[in-house]
Amino acid sequence: MIRVGVFGAAGRMGATVCEAVAGDPALKLVAAVDPLHAGLDLHHVAQVEDTLQVGASAATLLDAQAEVVVDFTHLDAARDNLAFAAEHGLHAVVGTTGFTDEDLERFASTFTSSSCLIVPNFAIGAVLMMRFAELAAPWFETAEVIELHHDQKLDAPSGTAMLTAERMAAASSEWTEDPTRTEVIAGARGAKGPQGIPIHSVRVRGMVAHQEVLLGTTGQTLSIRHDSYDRSSFMPGVLLAVKQVGQRPGLTVGLDDLLFG
Repeated sequence: MIRVGVFGAAGRMGATVCEAVAGDPALKLVAAVDPLHAGLDLHHVAQVEDTLQVGASAATLLDAQAEVVVDFTHLDAARDNLAFAAEHGLHAVVGTTGFTDEDLERFASTFTSSSCLIVPNFAIGAVLMMRFAELAAPWFETAEVIELHHDQKLDAPSGTAMLTAERMAAASSEWTEDPTRTEVIAGARGAKGPQGIPIHSVRVRGMVAHQEVLLGTTGQTLSIRHDSYDRSSFMPGVLLAVKQVGQRPGLTVGLDDLLFG
């Protein structure tokens, strides 16, 4: 049985992760960390049966002898949390997004005695969406990525949108130049991603996580869309990552290796 701790346990995603881990017979939830809610019994913020007090610091993970930690916090906190995990030989599963190339290089060099798995989107359908977009890219000359999230998301574009555009750009370098010469409102054509692929970010209350990839060529278009309507949609991917992260030395980005080998 794998002993698991959760950073950001009192947040919406963190609480959902706690519930999923607690409900899996192959895992044991042994620690929950959230400085803003330290001292609370976890059952006050998550649907778990076991009594577990929310800890104030990462040291809680060591006291509980956690083997794997899950991080759904914000960027600055996640950097500190991953540094702690690497230093103490804890495997890390990360859903926080926004890491820079420098961050990834540092994680790759510091996770030597344990493993780190960073996943922009844990929804298995979203992973398939990115794979389909990558496969389609060489057959189309134009493409745009539209990502839609709830109005509490702090970063834009999403990590999923960025990774999708990067993979499409790597699959094909032949993209038609944007014909737009005048933007009536600055930014109307979105941000320019890799190979100039436009990325549009939408923030609307009531949504969770959604993305559509539009591809076009002469006489036809292809739309690839994925919708997550509830945070539970991410949990099968999170549980898969927790169970397999220890078998993936160093740094791994994305669920592809876990799903497709």
